[in-house]
Amino acid sequence: MIQALGPGAHGDGGGLWLRKGPNGNGQWILRYRFHGRARQMGLGSLSKVSLGQARQLRDEFQATIANGEDPIRQRQNSRRTARDQLLSLQGVAEDAFKARQAELKADGKAGRWFSPLALHVLPLLGSTPIVDIDQKDIRDALAPIWHEKADTARKALNRLNIVIQHGAALGLDVDVLATKKAQALLGKQRHQSKNIPSMPWTDVPAFFTSLDEPTPVQLALKLLILNPGPRSRPIRFLRTDQISNSVWTVPGEVLKGAKGKTDDWRIPLSDASRAIIGEAKRHARNGFLFPNVSGRGVISDASMSRLMERRQLAFRPHGFRASFKTWAAETDQRRDIAELCLGHKIYGSVEASYLRTDFLDERRKLMDAWSQHVTSAA
Repeated sequence: MIQALGPGAHGDGGGLWLRKGPNGNGQWILRYRFHGRARQMGLGSLSKVSLGQARQLRDEFQATIANGEDPIRQRQNSRRTARDQLLSLQGVAEDAFKARQAELKADGKAGRWFSPLALHVLPLLGSTPIVDIDQKDIRDALAPIWHEKADTARKALNRLNIVIQHGAALGLDVDVLATKKAQALLGKQRHQSKNIPSMPWTDVPAFFTSLDEPTPVQLALKLLILNPGPRSRPIRFLRTDQISNSVWTVPGEVLKGAKGKTDDWRIPLSDASRAIIGEAKRHARNGFLFPNVSGRGVISDASMSRLMERRQLAFRPHGFRASFKTWAAETDQRRDIAELCLGHKIYGSVEASYLRTDFLDERRKLMDAWSQHVTSAA
């Protein structure tokens, strides 16, 4: 019926009008009086706003008038607030995060990239326009954790610098040296990073044998000890379809630090590893070998660490990488193959681009030797 209306202004009641042109296009208009003054505001084009939507907008704005507010002024304030939010540190930080998501592992869904900002910077400075932020603001935000949580503070400062550079790329008049100046004000950090405690390689066989309960956590920890290269995340998210005979293919997207497209990693499995995988299959849920108690996910990142804590051990699962490396060095194993077993790069980018092997057979021999040591106490 609306489409059949001819050119001109057509009233719907309550101040709502449709102004149609000769070409059939239309514009919704709200006419009203505020403090005795005639006013009118556009509600959108006929092609984008239906009659029902126009009536709903009319009712909402009439309620605004009844409350003593001018709809036009209210809309201007809303748009100004939205613009200010976009140009605030919070808005630019979120935009910077979106721009970098493709580079982050699993699109940054774990929240680790954004969390230093969200926890220690944005609560204090999030609503501040990014162009107003200087080194003193940054210093005051990070000073409480600069020495006590040094690693987190460094990450927060790094993320903040990325956000400020992103703001500069948007054309905003930001101080691109603010974080560097803030670091000078904060001074040198007292906190010294510590290596993750690792179990002496000579003690590993006895500990491995002590893991005698076939629970998902204990089986996962045993598999991690036998295969310290992939770390805990690939172990926890191990799926039955990743295993083919004696090779485990780890998808590139679950590897540590995976950014963008990362090649899959083939892991040679020893007999002991395959036996553990066979035992874990009876726990499998939705294709995952190490499900959590609910069966809807996998065991947590801290579950293996807690097991070692309950046994009053100072060591942590990640430390078995150092145990393996020390064993390889002290038993005269090939250093280059040991580094490849840990997933370390031992070639430059040019040399690696011409390399057409992953040394699977050589790595298998070394991992079989490590497996024999680990299971020797049994």
